[in-house]
Amino acid sequence: MVEKRKFSQNTIAIIYDFDGTLSPQPMQEYTVLPEIGIPAKEFWKEVSRETKSSESEGMLVYMRLLIEKAEEKKVHLGRKELASLASEIKYFPGVESWFDRINKHVRENGNGKTKVEHYIISAGMKEILEGVSIKKKFKNIFASEYHFDHHGVAKFPKQLITDTTKTQFIFRINKGKQKLSESINQHTPEHERPIPFTNIIYIGDGLTDVPSMTVTKQGGGHSVAVYKPSSPKGLESCKSLLSAGRVHFIASADYSEDSVLEKRMKLLLKSVISSIEYERELFACRRENDLLQK
Repeated sequence: MVEKRKFSQNTIAIIYDFDGTLSPQPMQEYTVLPEIGIPAKEFWKEVSRETKSSESEGMLVYMRLLIEKAEEKKVHLGRKELASLASEIKYFPGVESWFDRINKHVRENGNGKTKVEHYIISAGMKEILEGVSIKKKFKNIFASEYHFDHHGVAKFPKQLITDTTKTQFIFRINKGKQKLSESINQHTPEHERPIPFTNIIYIGDGLTDVPSMTVTKQGGGHSVAVYKPSSPKGLESCKSLLSAGRVHFIASADYSEDSVLEKRMKLLLKSVISSIEYERELFACRRENDLLQK
C-alpha cells in the first residue's frame, strides 16, 4: 500500500540582514578595523573612492582592502581571530532574547504544529558571524567568505554576497537547497518547496535590502524594515519603502519585549500561522478525495 503524502509546508522562515538590522554599525567597525587600527570613516571613504575610480564591485574592494591593510599592519586575521573579535559586536535592544520569545510565540499560536527557523543573509563576513553570541539561534548563516591558505591567511574572497545576490539565498531557503554545491536553477514545483514564499518574512534596514524585500514580497512573502532608534534619516528611508509598497511594516529596531517591532511581528506571524493552518486543512481535504498533485 502506497503511503499517502503528508503536509510538509509548516515551517516559517524569518530572514535577517545583520548590519543595521540586528546590530547598529557594520560588523567591521566593531572588529577588524579597530584590530588593525584604521578609523572606520577613513576606511569606507577609501573603499568608496576606489569603487568609483575603478568601477569595481564595492564588496570586493572592501574585502581586498581589509586583507591589504592587515598585511601592512602585520596583523594576522585567521578564522579563529575573526570569530573571537565578534565578542565586541553590539546589538540593538532586546536582540539576544528575541529569538526565544518569537519561537515561543509560534509554538503557542501554532499549537505545536508550526515551526520557525531564523536565518542571516549578510554582505558582511561569515568568519566574524561564526563567533557572534547569537549564532546558535540561526538555522543557517549566509555571508561573504574568504579563502584561507595553508598558513591560515585570508587570500581572496571565495564567496561574495551583494545586495542583489542575497536573493539567491532566499530561493535556497525556499527550495531547501542550502548547500552551495546544490543547484537551484532546476524547476521545483511549488508544492515540493519546503518553505513557500508565503511562509517567509524578511527583515532589513534600508535600500540595500530592496532586492530581497522585493523578491520576498512578489513571491507572496512578507517584509519588514527597521531603523535605528532616534534616527530621522533611517525613519525617512523606511517611510519611503513603506510608501512604495516594498514592505508591509516599519518599526524602530527595538527588539525588546512589547516593543512596536515585537507587536507587529507577532501579528504578522499569527497571519502566517493562520495561512499555514488553512493550507494544511486544504491539503487534508484534497488528500481525502485523492486530488493531490503527483
